[in-house]
Amino acid sequence: MNLLDLQDRVILITGGCGAIGRVIVRELTAHNARVAVNDILTEKEAAVILAEADPSGERTAYFWGDANQPDKLTELLDRTEAAWGMPDIVCCHAGMVDAHPITEYPLAAFDQLIQTNLRAAFATAQETCRRWQAAEKPGHLIFTTSWVQDVPWPEITPYTTSKAGMKAMMRGYARELAAHKIRANAVAPGIVAVGLAKRQWDTDPSYKARAQKAIPLGFMQPPETVAHAFLYLCS
Repeated sequence: MNLLDLQDRVILITGGCGAIGRVIVRELTAHNARVAVNDILTEKEAAVILAEADPSGERTAYFWGDANQPDKLTELLDRTEAAWGMPDIVCCHAGMVDAHPITEYPLAAFDQLIQTNLRAAFATAQETCRRWQAAEKPGHLIFTTSWVQDVPWPEITPYTTSKAGMKAMMRGYARELAAHKIRANAVAPGIVAVGLAKRQWDTDPSYKARAQKAIPLGFMQPPETVAHAFLYLCS
C-alpha cells in the first residue's frame, strides 16, 4: 500500500499557477490526485503552466477567479464540484509579497496585501466549510503561511502580519470545526528559491548575507521541498 497515493482525491488549490503553486500541483498530480487549479491568469497563460505540471492534461482543470469577490468564489467552488465533485482538500495558497521600509509602506499596498493573503483565504475556507458541513463531509484545509509568521524580517512587516494572522486562522478553523471532522493544517516555507527572494539572493549581496545567516543550512529552500510537505498532508 502506497500511503502517498492520492488516487481520485479531489484537491482545490488557490494560487496554483504561481512559482511554488505550480510545483505543488505537479507533485500532487504525480501522485494521482485530481487538482482544481485556481489563479487570476488568463486561460492561455495557465494552460502553458499546467501543461508542464500535468502533461497528460487529465488530472488538472483551471478555474479563474478572485476569492475576494463572493460571486467568483461561489462560481469557483460550483465549477470544481461540477467537474469532479466536492473537493476533499482545499489548499489556501494564493498570496503576494511587497517590500518597503516600514515607515514608508503605502497603506493602500497594506490593504491590498491583507485582502489577498488573509481575507481571501478566510473567505475560501469559510465557504468550503459551509459546503462540507451541509453535505456532512469530512474535509481538510491547508494554509500556506511562512517562517516569517514567527520571525520578523525587514521591509515586509505587512506580509509577516498576514502570515501570523493565517497561522491563527488555521488554528481557529481546526479548533472550531473538529467536531465536524474538518481538519486544518499549515505549511510554513522558509526562504524559497523562487520569485522576489531568488532575485534578491542573486542580485543583492547584503540580502544574501543576511538570508544565509538566518538559514541554518545556509542555502535557499528548493520549491520541491514545499511540495513534499503538501503531499504529506494530502496523503
